[in-house]
Amino acid sequence: MIKTILIDDEALARDVVKHYLQSHPEIEVVAECSDGFEGLKAIAQHQPDLIFLDIQMPKISGFEMLELVEKHPAVIFTTAFDEYAIKAFEVNAVDYLLKPIEKIRFDQAMQKLPSKLAKDENSNQLLETAALSPAQNNRIVVKNAGVIKIIPVSALHYLEADDDYVKLSTNEGNFHKNKTMGFFEQTLDPNQFIRIHRSYIINLTEVTKIELKEKDSYVVLLKSGIWLPVSKTGYVKLKAALGL
Repeated sequence: MIKTILIDDEALARDVVKHYLQSHPEIEVVAECSDGFEGLKAIAQHQPDLIFLDIQMPKISGFEMLELVEKHPAVIFTTAFDEYAIKAFEVNAVDYLLKPIEKIRFDQAMQKLPSKLAKDENSNQLLETAALSPAQNNRIVVKNAGVIKIIPVSALHYLEADDDYVKLSTNEGNFHKNKTMGFFEQTLDPNQFIRIHRSYIINLTEVTKIELKEKDSYVVLLKSGIWLPVSKTGYVKLKAALGL
């Protein structure tokens, strides 16, 4: 038996999937959730083989929820997104189903499921791709001591490489995200965030002063009172960004 969870804020959409699943008795619905927080709890409790996941939901999106899941099940997206917007995820998810979902399309997705489950594919590539969506670039979701925190990117002072994590510095303290500096350099707005050093990305709105520390070596002062080193390449990028 394949255990599945339906995660969608639209009850009607969940009902449609349940109705279609009646033709697939090998799949058992073990839980229904109306938002990503409920989804996280249900996944931890039931350890499903498969989830049907909406992308746009209240509180946290489907992509943000997936980032916080420790052991990833197979995923079938149920979404109202335009086909071209979701096409990039097709290779990494089992499938995607555009709302309103048609029965013939649903059954086609079910035909793909056995091979995807057998491969036990990792969802890291899916999440990396998903994060490039503009909808994902305005905030960062982290989990700290079991508590989910949503950080607007505008609240970031700077980001620092910290072993396998990136430390996010904000007014509310520091948080860690299991991503790379290269990932954030690619996804954050380059008009607001500049990589000044291999270990640091700063929010330009936090800059108060740039000083020459020694020959060809600069440091930058942020509003929080933190001094950070600036590499030669970082200095060129920082000057250009500030119009100096």
